[in-house]
Amino acid sequence: MKQQTLMGLEKYGKTTRRAKFLAEMDRLVPWQELGESIEPIYPKGTGEAGGRPPVPLERMLRIYFLQLWFNLSDPAVEEALYDSASMRSFAGVDLGREPVPDESTVCKFRHLLERNGMGKILLKAMNTYLRENGIKVGNGTIVDATIIGGPSSTKNWEGKRDLEMHQAAKGKQWYFGMKAHIGVDSKTKIIHTIKASAANVADALALPHLLHGRETRVWGNQAYREHTEAMRAAAPRARDFTHHRYRWGKPIDERIKAVNRTKAIVRSKVEHTIGVIKRVFGFQKVRYRGLAKNLHRLEVTAALANLSLVRRRLLTA
Repeated sequence: MKQQTLMGLEKYGKTTRRAKFLAEMDRLVPWQELGESIEPIYPKGTGEAGGRPPVPLERMLRIYFLQLWFNLSDPAVEEALYDSASMRSFAGVDLGREPVPDESTVCKFRHLLERNGMGKILLKAMNTYLRENGIKVGNGTIVDATIIGGPSSTKNWEGKRDLEMHQAAKGKQWYFGMKAHIGVDSKTKIIHTIKASAANVADALALPHLLHGRETRVWGNQAYREHTEAMRAAAPRARDFTHHRYRWGKPIDERIKAVNRTKAIVRSKVEHTIGVIKRVFGFQKVRYRGLAKNLHRLEVTAALANLSLVRRRLLTA
């Protein structure tokens, strides 16, 4: 058996994709602006009364973002920080002087953000930061919805499924969980509005809540067709660019099908944004019970997805 090299004296190394990603996020995330949004609700204790002083706010925010980027639970992010040097470097944890914040500390920080509705505030702060850097929400919005799975098992202490979630059919397959309704800018793919509901809620019911009011064009699939009145009530100048039905108990209307194909060139951009949330960040299944906690996670994940989508542009600038 060969003798192992002392830690820190390795001859070979490589910058991993994780380390590269975290280095980019370290540069791009507006830590000061986000921290100022949370600071009014963060504990101000100093530890003089015998208790532990609070962990620095920015460190807790960095750990929370690690959870969302790599889809980690509270215990898993604690173990990952002990295991990964790149994550510890990003979070600013030096094991030679202090331990990693334990899972209960991480859980309390997350609950603090949830109770105070910080998801919407962080999403707004991130979009303000992007607007100040030349990436702003325009007058076109793409609306869409996606199902996020939930545990359908009743093997829990209540013996019930989550009462705030429901089952719904998509195609010929049934799903149980919640639905994320998203309003995305048609040019930059930036999420400006995100809502949550049970999976069986119709997509079109969320349409007026996904518009910011300044739209001149609105894109969407056939689920949003024939809801022009609700669209105009939320955005008076909006023109309807949703897909229309081209086949229903009669031969295919090739003209409408061709128009839908043209509209799909723009509408497909929303799938890129959903792909970042569900595929890149791993938010394909809910982690918590109830819609409120999962909506908070959706909002903060949307803020991070916005930054990830435009990070190349920010880095080159």
